[in-house]
Amino acid sequence: MDERTERATGVSGHGPRAPGADCATEAFVAHRNLLFTVAYEMLGSAADAEDVLQETWLRWAGVDHTAVREPRAFLVRITTRQALTRLRTLRRRKESYVGPWLPEPLLTAPDVAEDIELADSISMAMLLVLETLAPTERAVFVLRDVFDVGYDEIAQAVDKSPAAVRQIVHRARAHVAARRPREAVSPAQTRKALAAFQQAVESGDLQRLLDMIAPDVVLLTDGGGVVRAALEPVVGAEAVVYVLSRLTSAAFQPAQVNGHPALILRTGGETDTVLAVRLEGGLITGLYAVRNPEKLTHIDRETAVGR
Repeated sequence: MDERTERATGVSGHGPRAPGADCATEAFVAHRNLLFTVAYEMLGSAADAEDVLQETWLRWAGVDHTAVREPRAFLVRITTRQALTRLRTLRRRKESYVGPWLPEPLLTAPDVAEDIELADSISMAMLLVLETLAPTERAVFVLRDVFDVGYDEIAQAVDKSPAAVRQIVHRARAHVAARRPREAVSPAQTRKALAAFQQAVESGDLQRLLDMIAPDVVLLTDGGGVVRAALEPVVGAEAVVYVLSRLTSAAFQPAQVNGHPALILRTGGETDTVLAVRLEGGLITGLYAVRNPEKLTHIDRETAVGR
């Protein structure tokens, strides 16, 4: 097959293959969306998640599959270990990142929003909460609370005892609960807020903007040192509105990003900015603007995620 086994493995390929190879490929393809989502939630980067999938495929292809009783569990274990290794490297890389770091946004199919738990787990706000966990805590939380993996399986994936995993889960849950949005917001509410926000920005109605954002709103702009962006979080309604007032000539397009309604700004046919929001109490409390071109390569096509 190759081309790193058709980009691990979205499949394709030509010519006959051994039956064992077919079975290995079928098992991998059957769980590919799950494996990608596990890696993405651990890393916050689609590009790195794809690399993890390739490494997972290479290791899976070399396994004696007759000895594997549960391919899903085995593949999740490989993916988790590869993602943990990469996550520790990424954390060092982020220490020298220019300006605020935001997850790489994904254009997702509308049906992702119907799986409320999955949509919440890949939201921009939740991925930023996961960033505050230690690598092993993040892996354990994602596997247990998002994908309902058993404690024994998680223990094998992270090289801990089941008892230790239970303690880590308890600690991670408390950490996440203290930082995640306190209320569930429906897609319809988010779409309505974004439509009003878009109209206010494009029309230059600054007072309306002030009315719809929280006094302590935070705007994070990720340019990665490649394009213009604020190098520190912009905090407070007036400061954020001042920044937004420069976008009065912008034309945003509604989209489904990371399982939630968002806005995409395109200029000259190219994606310039992906803007996601966090809503609480009917007000916008967080704005996340991804501008780093390296993080916008997946936004022009839907990325399949799953559980």
